[in-house]
Amino acid sequence: MNIPKHIAIIVDGNGRWAKKKGMPRSYGHVKGCKNLENICEYIKEVGVKYLTIYAFSTENWKRSKDEVDTLMNIFRNYLKKCKKIAKKDNIRIKVIGDISKFSPDIIRAIEDVEEYSKDFTELNFNIALNYGGRDEIIRAIKKMCGKLLDNSMKLEDISEESFSSFLDTYPSPDPDLMIRTSGEKRLSNFLPWQLTYAEFYFTDVMWPDFSKEDLIEAIEEFGRRKRRFGGVKEDKDE
Repeated sequence: MNIPKHIAIIVDGNGRWAKKKGMPRSYGHVKGCKNLENICEYIKEVGVKYLTIYAFSTENWKRSKDEVDTLMNIFRNYLKKCKKIAKKDNIRIKVIGDISKFSPDIIRAIEDVEEYSKDFTELNFNIALNYGGRDEIIRAIKKMCGKLLDNSMKLEDISEESFSSFLDTYPSPDPDLMIRTSGEKRLSNFLPWQLTYAEFYFTDVMWPDFSKEDLIEAIEEFGRRKRRFGGVKEDKDE
């Protein structure tokens, strides 16, 4: 089986999954968070080295105050568990996005788990919190302009590679496969720069129900595709 090096997932459908069961949206978010732990295990088992999860977008602040407050508490609890998960499974955890918008205790928890897990090597796990692709690009441009203004970077140094180094996901390679659950078929401002050459896989399965079998199905579909870049096949022997 052709295993992608980096998988990105839009974990969608938690609220709708809960509604179908006659439960509050918060119940879906809790179950979705629990499933994330399972999927990390499966991802590691099949040999994927990088995983990026879209957990909370810059637009998600527009949801009801009750739902946002619930999500913040879920993040607090999950970030506490992350240290144990990181140690047990040798996972390096990095949060991408503008974390300055979170409360001080959440920011401290993010910084703590990143520092704690920085030397773990089996899986590089990026969690997108308060993340928006356009926002990321704007922040990257500002960082690059700062380098130009202080003369630590020259105009001729600007390239796709050098620009990528200012993005939140650096130094992770670009994703090979993007999975979105719940039947929606759009990127929703997720990794627009990094997903330029990724294969997209959409499934109607809601995130809390997304299983190891669903993951394997997505990876197998990825393996069946003939990847071409500029019309040239990835496999030079074909």
